[in-house]
Amino acid sequence: MTGSTGAGRGQSARAASGRRAVGTVAAYAAAVLAFAYALVSLYWALGGHALVTTVGGYVEQFARRGGALPVLVALAAAAAKVAGGLLALALVRPWGRMVPRRWLLIGSSAASVLLVGYGGLNVLAGALVLLDVIHPAGRVDRMALRWHAGVWDLWFLIWGILLAVAAIGYWRRTERGRSA
Repeated sequence: MTGSTGAGRGQSARAASGRRAVGTVAAYAAAVLAFAYALVSLYWALGGHALVTTVGGYVEQFARRGGALPVLVALAAAAAKVAGGLLALALVRPWGRMVPRRWLLIGSSAASVLLVGYGGLNVLAGALVLLDVIHPAGRVDRMALRWHAGVWDLWFLIWGILLAVAAIGYWRRTERGRSA
């Protein structure tokens, strides 16, 4: 008998506990980002104009024009972001067990892919334009592009990465229970 089996199990349990903690922290962080982003959309839906110039383009023009349609679009964006936050929380909160495991995994995986893809491609494209590596046709609002590459699209990218880490943590945590 080597005597290392007890220590091995203890280290393995600590490692598993640490991985679970990472997934849980990532889920809460993803939810915070989603809800904070929803608040920005809600602020704009309620008529706020601060930081709307940082979005630029047709979205800025649309928001400044006013009317029911921009309000409805901003409310829909806020609702989608709240849904994304609730999805992240469903991965770690007890009420999330009401949702079938498969649905949570498919939903969180799909949302992660969309967020990382959208955010990552836009951050990359914005950075390449700002660094004069690529030259788009037409006028470029460099101030808005800096905000997209450094804040708005980066926010989507980080949210997506955190949601992916949370989904992996959920998958690992719930897979053990399924195989027993």
